[in-house]
Amino acid sequence: MSRKGAASSSNSRRGMIHGRFQPFHNGHLEYLRGAARRCEELFVGITNPDPRRIKEEPSDPLRHLPESNPFSYVERLLMIEAVAADEGIPAHVIPFPVNEPELWPAYVPAGVTQFLRLFSDWGGTKLERLRAAGYEVVVLDEGAEKELSGADVRAAMRDGRDWRALVPDGVARVIDRLDRVTV
Repeated sequence: MSRKGAASSSNSRRGMIHGRFQPFHNGHLEYLRGAARRCEELFVGITNPDPRRIKEEPSDPLRHLPESNPFSYVERLLMIEAVAADEGIPAHVIPFPVNEPELWPAYVPAGVTQFLRLFSDWGGTKLERLRAAGYEVVVLDEGAEKELSGADVRAAMRDGRDWRALVPDGVARVIDRLDRVTV
């Protein structure tokens, strides 16, 4: 394979990462790159795709709040597509209702290896749910500390600080086109 991030024969054929991507930031970029190196075909699942179906999660008490979810599904899809194109990583962007495992078979292709980064109790909850649903799960960057969050980026945007340094160029271009830097 000639594409950037091509997988060797020992890697997974299909892989998936997922997140809210509110917005997609430089930490997410490392997640995307890490998974792309380990699979031939990459899916990127956008969680909380429908604001009417967002549920509270005890292991992540802020993820359901409107202020934690300022970007629409389509806006986040555009961010991810821009970054993937800039990186030369072919990716299929799909909705992923992470709070509703019973719906996963309708969205997630069979045989996908789920790639996770574990930085919180919420990561552990997702790990348990994915394994219970029968997915192979590979933890990327085990033991690493989270260096950046979507909350950090949103706070920088609200406070007029340099948020562009926290996101890939493709995301900054999409947000600039949206013409709503304050979230």
